[in-house]
Amino acid sequence: MRCHLVQYTSVTTSDELEAYCRRLASVSQIAFDTEFVAERSYRPQLCLIQVAADGELALIDAVGIDDLTPFWQALLAPGREIVVHAGRGELEFCYRATGTLPDQVFDVQVAAGLVGIEYPVGYANLITRLLGETPAKHETRTDWSRRPLSHRQIQYALDDIRYLPPIREKLHARLIELGRLGWLEEEMAAWRGELAWSLSSERWRRISGNAGLNGRALAVLRELWRWREGEAQRRDCPVRHVLRDDLLVELARRQSADIKRIRAVRGMERRDLDRQLPKIAEAIRRGLAVAAEDLPGATRADVTPQLSVLGQFLFAVLGTICRQQSLSPGLVGTPNDVRELIACRLGLSCGTRPPLLARGWRAEVVGSVFDELLHGRVAVRIGDPTSEAPLILESPGADP
Repeated sequence: MRCHLVQYTSVTTSDELEAYCRRLASVSQIAFDTEFVAERSYRPQLCLIQVAADGELALIDAVGIDDLTPFWQALLAPGREIVVHAGRGELEFCYRATGTLPDQVFDVQVAAGLVGIEYPVGYANLITRLLGETPAKHETRTDWSRRPLSHRQIQYALDDIRYLPPIREKLHARLIELGRLGWLEEEMAAWRGELAWSLSSERWRRISGNAGLNGRALAVLRELWRWREGEAQRRDCPVRHVLRDDLLVELARRQSADIKRIRAVRGMERRDLDRQLPKIAEAIRRGLAVAAEDLPGATRADVTPQLSVLGQFLFAVLGTICRQQSLSPGLVGTPNDVRELIACRLGLSCGTRPPLLARGWRAEVVGSVFDELLHGRVAVRIGDPTSEAPLILESPGADP
């Protein structure tokens, strides 16, 4: 088939998928992307898989094929590199189908951050910056579950994948030039570990607004989260359609299983919630009944004025270091990562593992400089106030 002179293979049945995956057995690299609909179901509904392998493109119709396991297993072949852009969502489908992730992943968005391109960078921007082309921007809000796909949808889907291999080649060459291929491997290993952990564990601590809740309130929040997950899965709807995060947090803060008091919370007066109130109350009671020794630990919410000032200052320094090293600050660390490093170094608080900026390549590039600054062995002064990097790092007493 053809789409604007771009050849591709159409895979629409299970037999065609099996045959296509057999052809993939000999390739050393698979680049892929997905199109899905996430607005109306508990988990995103996978609709289309776009593949670039061995110079050929393919579109796999995930709507018409019940079992996509052969493709996910093809990604897991030892020694095979998987190329994605911001591929967490793509590889989540793989993990849920197989319980594991590919060993070698090259995420071009992460690689771009490691060579000084902004992070996170959009796919279209990468295409323009590295390849000098301007991809079409239509179909970004299309309903990919509907069939048949239009000519424009097919063009958009192919554009989403055909640029990935050449982008990967450009970034790979730059990483080798900078001696940072090992950094990418380190990032991808951590990335895979975090993804596998997050998909196999309860993620109730990610509910926004829970900082500052005590252990008892967190126990209630955990039980409310479990109830909401089960209800959303049963109804196959997004969790926010069951109950919003802010309402979970407010109910946890109040710690009351009295239905009248639950209903009195603003936002809980919805009619569709009336039949859920007994279940919500029961979840709250379960949280209130957790033994004191089994309560989850509270998240530290207090940030001292000194820590806040130092964090702001050193985050500005981080930007200077990144510009000097051709790194994207967005990939290296956040203001909170900077505060965590300072708190640990000053003995204020330290987790069970070293802060992010004290691990791996980040410790080499940023963490060691911060240590020198905190001990007064390196100073910061203003150079050219009008330049993009006005701060200068130097040893005290050094000639300006």
